[in-house]
Amino acid sequence: MNSGIPFPDLSPNLFSLSVGGIELALRWYALAYIVGILLGWRLSITVLTRPTLWAGNAAPMTPKALEDLLTWIILGVLIGGRTGFVLFYQPSYFSQHPVEAFYIWQGGMAFHGGFAGVVIAVWLFSWHRQISLSGVADVIALAAPIGLFLGRLANFINAELWGRATELPWGVIFPGAAAQNCGQPIGLMCARHPSQLYEAALEGLILGSVLLWMAFRRQGLAYPWRMTGVFLAGYGLSRFVVEFVRQPDPQFISLGNPLGLAWHVNGWGMTMGQTLSLPMLIVGLILLTRRKKT
Repeated sequence: MNSGIPFPDLSPNLFSLSVGGIELALRWYALAYIVGILLGWRLSITVLTRPTLWAGNAAPMTPKALEDLLTWIILGVLIGGRTGFVLFYQPSYFSQHPVEAFYIWQGGMAFHGGFAGVVIAVWLFSWHRQISLSGVADVIALAAPIGLFLGRLANFINAELWGRATELPWGVIFPGAAAQNCGQPIGLMCARHPSQLYEAALEGLILGSVLLWMAFRRQGLAYPWRMTGVFLAGYGLSRFVVEFVRQPDPQFISLGNPLGLAWHVNGWGMTMGQTLSLPMLIVGLILLTRRKKT
C-alpha cells in the first residue's frame, strides 16, 4: 500500500526565530485559534448590530458585552479543551505525570472538552449579566464553524489526527508513524484518509455555510435555540461519520479491539469521538423541535 499523495513539505511553524538563545515560534495551530476567534468575533458583531435579524428587532446583547464574553470563551476553550484531553484520551498517562497536564504548549486539546468549557462559560456569563442564554448560544453557534475549519486545516498541516489506512486515490502518505504503523511490510509506505480535511469540509465549510444561510436568509436567529440546534446536530453527525475513517487513539487499540473502540460488545460499539458526539446530535435534534418565535 504505497500508492497515495505524498504529504506536502509543510512546517508546523509559520515562522520561528531565536532571541537570546530562546526559540520563539508561531505555530499554525496557534494562528488558527487567533484568526478563528477574531473572525468569529467580527461575524458576531455583524449580527448583533443588525436588529432585524432577531425576534422583536432586538439583539440579545451589545457588542461591548460580546467583547467581555470573548475572555470567558477563551478561558473555557483552553481549560475545557485541555481537561477533556487529559480525562478522555490519556488519563493513565497524566495520572502518572500530573504536572504535564498543564503543558498546553506541547499540544493536546479535545474539542468536546473545549465545547463543555464554553458551555459552562456562556452559562455563567449569561447568568451573571442577566442576558438571554439562547441568544448568546445562537451567536456562538454561528461563529464556531470558522474556528473548526481553521483548526482542522492546522491539524492537517501538523500531520496529526490522521485517518485509517486507505487505497483510495486521494489517500495521503503522512510522515513518521502514520506512514509506518499500518501493518505493511518494511519499506512500504501507508496512505491514509485525510480525515482532518473531511472534518474541515463538514464541520467548518458546509455547516458554517448552512448556518450563515439560515441567519441571513431564513431568519434563523429569530427562533431561540434554532441555530444552536443546527450546530450541535450538524457537528455531532459530521464527527460521528468521520470517526469511521479516522485513526483511533492508540490506547483503545488491542488484539480484541483492532478498530480502537472506546467501548464495545462482541466487536460492536463506538469510538470515543462517536461516544462524545452522539449526545450532541441528540440534544441538537431536541432543540430543533422548538418552533416558537419569541
